[in-house]
Amino acid sequence: MALKFLALLPLAASVFAQTKAANSLDTAVKARIGNFPGVVSVAAKNLTTGASYYLAASQPVRTASTIKLPIMIECFYEASEGKLKWNEPIKLTDEEKVSGTGILQDLSGGDELPLRDVIDLMIVLSDNTATNLILNRITGNAVNARMAQLGLQQTRVMRKILGDRKNLKPVPTGITEEGAKPENKKWGLGRSSPQEMLILLEKLYRGELINKQASDEMIAILKRQRDHNCIGRDLKDIPIASKSGSLDHLRSDVGIVYSKRGPIAMAITVEDIPEIDYGPDNAGDLLISALSEILVNSLGTP
Repeated sequence: MALKFLALLPLAASVFAQTKAANSLDTAVKARIGNFPGVVSVAAKNLTTGASYYLAASQPVRTASTIKLPIMIECFYEASEGKLKWNEPIKLTDEEKVSGTGILQDLSGGDELPLRDVIDLMIVLSDNTATNLILNRITGNAVNARMAQLGLQQTRVMRKILGDRKNLKPVPTGITEEGAKPENKKWGLGRSSPQEMLILLEKLYRGELINKQASDEMIAILKRQRDHNCIGRDLKDIPIASKSGSLDHLRSDVGIVYSKRGPIAMAITVEDIPEIDYGPDNAGDLLISALSEILVNSLGTP
């Protein structure tokens, strides 16, 4: 009996240490959130050790532009299935131009770009017009069907991006079957959860979306994404593959931080930010940045 007890001591010590670390991380996260007058949800995981942290992670959230990650994933699936070609021309029309992030709204109507470049613009510059052009090509319903096939219940495209045309009638086409449901209008462009975004990131990292080559190509595109006001803004010289999103009262970011302490995948959403501020020091941006550092330091290997 004594030998069995002694044999269990290392396991008990390990469980105690993990519990203590988890409690410490939870304390640090909640202390940083403090009295922030918004709703914060977090999902994070060390993709090597499996150490993880969740805060309201399964609750549905508005995606803003982070829904562009599932849209890109569907494009790669359809390319692998022969439904589209990377070099097929996508025509820019004045009717499809929308305001917000991106450069296509400023280019000449009638210009044509290869589909692969339009996907790059959607992710790297978060180009809203590029996103709508891609949704014209593959449809939001196809994206939603793919997410369901992958076992994700929350992640859905609701409609195309309206930009400054949201108050005009008739509104642009592109409302999905999910988006047509009255109860889903509140989500805007899309809905997901930090937990489901984390699942997508982990599948990408492990080469499980289509195959390793396709997954690696998508990660390479995410590494070129230029908005780093949230995840890792103060982490210097560390590769980050991410996609951010912003609305008047929301900031969101999903990505993998390739830190020296291990690859840490995370998805963070801050909703109900009181003040509308699209500057680099938005309170939501700063909070996500601080939380990302806490997650890297706490979930990373010593």
